[in-house]
Amino acid sequence: MNKVRADKLREVTNGHDGTWIAHPLINQIAMEVFNKHMLGPNQYYVRREDVKVAAADLLSTNISGQITAEGIHNNVATSLGYSAAWLGGNGCIPMNYLMEDAATAEITRVQLWQYVKWGVRTSDSGEVITAEYVDRLVDEIAPTLKGPYATDQNLDVVAKYLKKQVRKEWPSEFLTSDLMGYLAVADGCPAQWQRSVL
Repeated sequence: MNKVRADKLREVTNGHDGTWIAHPLINQIAMEVFNKHMLGPNQYYVRREDVKVAAADLLSTNISGQITAEGIHNNVATSLGYSAAWLGGNGCIPMNYLMEDAATAEITRVQLWQYVKWGVRTSDSGEVITAEYVDRLVDEIAPTLKGPYATDQNLDVVAKYLKKQVRKEWPSEFLTSDLMGYLAVADGCPAQWQRSVL
């Protein structure tokens, strides 16, 4: 809860007018922080003058952060864990003391695709991130994620899906739209609702 409180304080002092919460019980913390620090209906007056972004920055392939083996491992785990839970009917899950949802799963999936597409190296081991590198991690991590929503069947589907995604010329539009096609097939929906994800 201290991490949640710190995150909400960061958001409100950076000028956010509202916030996302992962669970209704977190509402009290968010409301306390926002009611104390947000004194009106909006914070349009809050400016981040320290942040300077030009059009060229948005297109730059120079990454200031570090892409580590641990980061790649976490991306694979989050993508698999959330996607398997989503197939099981859960819209958000706790992982490593964080609440993960479709947005995080999208970020992890597309980052993995980008790293493979551009042959990025990890900063710590120097290994090139290839589709085969991701495959190894998927095979290693998927069995460790089993739970009430992350069943063997769901993990099998999302493991195949992620392995296919990192090999595509361009990533598909949205993860849950893709997985919805699998649910339609599994639920015996009419053919026009079905779309193959594997």
